[in-house]
Amino acid sequence: QVQFVESGGGLVQPGGSLRLSCAASGFYFVRYAMSWYRQAPGKERELVATIASVGDSINYADSVKGRFTISRDNAKNTVYLQMNSLEPEDTAVYYCNAPSRWSVYFDWGQGTQVTVSS
Repeated sequence: QVQFVESGGGLVQPGGSLRLSCAASGFYFVRYAMSWYRQAPGKERELVATIASVGDSINYADSVKGRFTISRDNAKNTVYLQMNSLEPEDTAVYYCNAPSRWSVYFDWGQGTQVTVSS
């Protein structure tokens, strides 16, 4: 069965950095683009960043461009999100999944909480 295990979240001060990891299993990871999403309290889940299956195409939400970097290691079935210059508005639960044309391919994992606060 497909499983996503997100980790690396925590409490950080504004301007700080975190590196999130998502270990995927149960599907042929190298054949899928992967995305990071986030959901803040009271808001809908939103797309943060997407990386193509072999990493040759990357896209970011405007709100994180220049601050976040998505990467992947296909040998480890893992996707990463390096987050720099964090802002209180980045506070959310962060999830990974494989994006489909209209949604995502698989059920969601438990996510990892990121809290940016002084």
